[in-house]
Amino acid sequence: MPTAFLPRTEQHVQRRDQSRFARRATLRRSLRLLTSFRFEQSDPARFYGGIATDSADLIGDFYADIAGRDLTGTVVLDVGGGPGYFADEFTAAGARYVSVEPDPSEMHAAGLRVSGSVRGSGMALPFRDNAFDVCFSSNVAEHVPQPWVMAEEMVRVTKPGGLIVFSYTVWHGPFGGHETGLWHYLGGEYAARRYRRKHGREPKNRFGRSLFAVTTADGLRWAATTSADVRTVFPRYHPRWAWWLVRVPVIRELLVSNLVVVATKVDQPSQLNRRDLRTGSGSALAHGDS
Repeated sequence: MPTAFLPRTEQHVQRRDQSRFARRATLRRSLRLLTSFRFEQSDPARFYGGIATDSADLIGDFYADIAGRDLTGTVVLDVGGGPGYFADEFTAAGARYVSVEPDPSEMHAAGLRVSGSVRGSGMALPFRDNAFDVCFSSNVAEHVPQPWVMAEEMVRVTKPGGLIVFSYTVWHGPFGGHETGLWHYLGGEYAARRYRRKHGREPKNRFGRSLFAVTTADGLRWAATTSADVRTVFPRYHPRWAWWLVRVPVIRELLVSNLVVVATKVDQPSQLNRRDLRTGSGSALAHGDS
């Protein structure tokens, strides 16, 4: 863990309570989202529809924090948009919605069609630099073999001053195994084999192929080293008063079921200055004085 981690995390903690979204993060919201999880397989429209509404609220709040206005007229990229449950929410908010998805079967799931959908990899986004006002990814990183390559790609395609929101399911949390249940605590491969024996088929989210172990510490490490300006890191499904959990090693791996990293892209001179700080002799960041 880089020594810059602790002071930068403290800065993120101080910013949390100042966000519009912090006021929205109530216990009622948490219970609504968590109870919807049981419908992920049986009624995906109900589950993903609720997640999409919450995502649009979350992103709208943080965008208002940085830009002082709503999403009207913005161009939003959803990395791993899947069947497009998010499109209606962002369109209703006045944004132009674009999604990128590597799996064509996901793009056409549930009979939904989304204009502006692009087939491509999150690890090599098929867009130019500085193209989007907002770039976000919800529950995708754990399905990507190199999630932090994807995170940096998201920074690359975001405009300077734009918003990046990176949200993913934590492996050691209760939902880390996805449809294999809590058996992933005995190992991802074991959980997959057990699922196959019980159901006669491979799980949709197969460990080592389409499901990977991404930890809370991984996200915090990226937050401490990325060139983007990380504004806050928090557990997505928790009420505001429980956000402190991300600060406690071990406990955060078990109880932070989904981690959100919120950042803005700084302009190029600022990126160069921060890179100089990291690599120069007597670096302030290297000594934890950021």
